[in-house]
This record gives sequence, C-alpha cells and structure tokens, in this order.
Amino acid sequence: MAVAVIEKRTEDGKVIRIVPGPILLLGAPGVGKGTQAKEIMAAWAIPQISTGDILRANVAGGAELGKKAKILMDRGELVPDELVNEMVAARLLQPDTANGYILDGFPRTLGQAEWLDGHLAAQRGSLPVIAVSIQVGYTQLLRRITGRRSCPVCKSIYNIYLQPPKVDELCDLDGTPLTRRSDDTEEVFEERMRTYESLTAPVVEHYRALGRFDEVDGEQPVDAVAAAVMAAVLRLRG
Repeated sequence: MAVAVIEKRTEDGKVIRIVPGPILLLGAPGVGKGTQAKEIMAAWAIPQISTGDILRANVAGGAELGKKAKILMDRGELVPDELVNEMVAARLLQPDTANGYILDGFPRTLGQAEWLDGHLAAQRGSLPVIAVSIQVGYTQLLRRITGRRSCPVCKSIYNIYLQPPKVDELCDLDGTPLTRRSDDTEEVFEERMRTYESLTAPVVEHYRALGRFDEVDGEQPVDAVAAAVMAAVLRLRG
C-alpha cells in the first residue's frame, strides 16, 4: 500500500517518521524524470505538479489567471514568472499536497527557486524544497533521444540503440515502418542541453549551497534509480 509518511530506522535503532515534502527532480532531457516521478508517486502517494499541466488546466477552466496566460500564449509570448508563480501557489493550496509533491518543470530558473523558497517559508508548517538530480552521461542521453522510434499504428515504443525492433525500423507487432519525432535530432538535442544547462546550473548551485541537493546515477535500471532517488530524499529530510 502506498504511504505518504515514511518510516526510517536510524543507526542506533530508533524509528523516525519522515514526510516527503516538496521534491524537485532535476535532470537533462532524456534522463527519465517522468518515469521516476511515477515511481515516487506510486510509492509515497504524493502528486506530481507540472507547470505545463497547471497552465493547461487554468486556460481550459477559464480561470482569471488562465485568461491572462492565454492572451500571452496566443501572441506566442512566454508566460512571465509572476503569473506562473501565482498558478503554482494556487495549486499548492490543494489538499493532496499536504504530505509532499514532486515538482516537474518548476522551479526552472534561479528566480523561480528563490520565489518558491520564500513562498514555502511563509507557509506555516511547510517543509522546504529538496532537489535530487538524475545524472546520465551525454552519449547515453544522445542515444536515448536520437534512437527513439514509435509505431504509428499500435504506439509501441522502441530505441534503435537500446531496445531495437527485431527487424530494423519495423514494428515487432504489426510490421509497420517506425516513425521518428522531428525534434529527436542531435541538433535539437544539443540546443535543449544548452538551454537546460544555462537555466538549471544556477538552480543546482542554489540548492547545493543550502545543503538541500543530492545526485543519483541515472544509468541504472529504472527500479534502482527510483530506490536511489528515494534514498536521497530520506537522507536530505533525515
């Protein structure tokens, strides 16, 4: 059964109860943050909070913040931090966040991280954010991204380097030629990496300086990475 409060045994045999609190998963494109978020959600019964989901929900629901965001998005402009921050603040008031949540896509910049820290510090009883970075080597990430293929008929997913089909570029289930997303190229990947590193490096250093940061090896099997991420959370909370 999933639990939202975790018990941890200390070296001297005592059992302490730990609430996950806010967890920021960091990692370059392709490290598997989404997969790991699902593992943690299942284990600890806490939600994943995605700024993309929040934006879509506000726009679809016709909320005042959503209306403001839609005007900007329709113009092709970025939604400013102030508006995103307001939406996140509203989401964090919902009861499913009481014991913790996994942050996805926020905070993405140092300014957002500093705002979130201040916002949580002002909330009575709220735990601070801890950040865990999933580390995967550049070559492995490149293979994960550029090797992705999918079947347009049955939606099966392959990777020509890591999980290839039995017959090159053909689906194992129905023989349909596999397709590749137009942005799964080395050029696009390199640009995404540059953007990620320029925006996220200050966020990493921010939480590292606060003693609320850890790294895990993301090149292990999924369950081993999940175990490492959860162990890092317990270390940082404990």
